Amino acid sequence: MDITLIALIGKNNELGLNNKLIWKIPEDMKFFKENTTGKIIVMGRKTFDSLGGLLPNRRHIVLTRSNINLGSEVLTFKSKEELLNYLTNINEEIMVIGGSQIYKEFITDANKMLITIVDASSKADAYFPEIDSSWTSTLLGDYKYNEINYKRLKYTKRTNR
Repeated sequence: MDITLIALIGKNNELGLNNKLIWKIPEDMKFFKENTTGKIIVMGRKTFDSLGGLLPNRRHIVLTRSNINLGSEVLTFKSKEELLNYLTNINEEIMVIGGSQIYKEFITDANKMLITIVDASSKADAYFPEIDSSWTSTLLGDYKYNEINYKRLKYTKRTNR
């Protein structure tokens, strides 16, 4: 199974505040769209709610404990195990798009992460999990938007030899 986490975070792993992104960087939104279009996107219910509707050309999966019907175009699962069982025979990249609890649950199952890190910190109530030494990073680029400096990294899971 090919699972990728994609996120925009601050230098202290800040993800969001009040169910909204802290930083809105148009080029990063474009990067997100390029990397998720045509794929399955997995998220929690709060992240789904924050989208304001379905993202075009993506298959939406929501992991939630709630008994909620999000429409016929959204698959819902109550547990990570149930969701992973469903994904077992799907031979395509699965993109995990948030929020913090979903990232925390899937970081051990992922084999890749695409992380944009803003060189700033901010008040937040949602954080990306710590990235430990089981990951190796490759710099994809350094960027600037208005007064915001940021870099994009691709993390891959280290293989045990």
